[in-house]
Amino acid sequence: MPRACEADGPHAPHSAGCTTPPAPEPPRTRRPADPRIKSAGRSRPQRWCDAVVELLALQAEYAKWLAALPDSLSDSPTAEALGAIVDLDLTELADIEPPRGYGRD
Repeated sequence: MPRACEADGPHAPHSAGCTTPPAPEPPRTRRPADPRIKSAGRSRPQRWCDAVVELLALQAEYAKWLAALPDSLSDSPTAEALGAIVDLDLTELADIEPPRGYGRD
């Protein structure tokens, strides 16, 4: 009767007895991003534009949340925080065009 650990082929155990199976390979992980590179290839003006667009989108989401709050929560700290965010004038940020730098302005 053959033993369960016997194998044929190139991966057969070298000794006549049973061998333990090889240890599994550690999972391959991606190299961590270089912490010195924050822009991921985008220029500062592009990052500024992306940040402003994200802030405007978040402000719109918070405005919807504030509008959907029930009347019982209208005086709550949540409503006050949402109101403060909605009341911010972010259009000034959108109007700013940051310098491109190094004589490219």
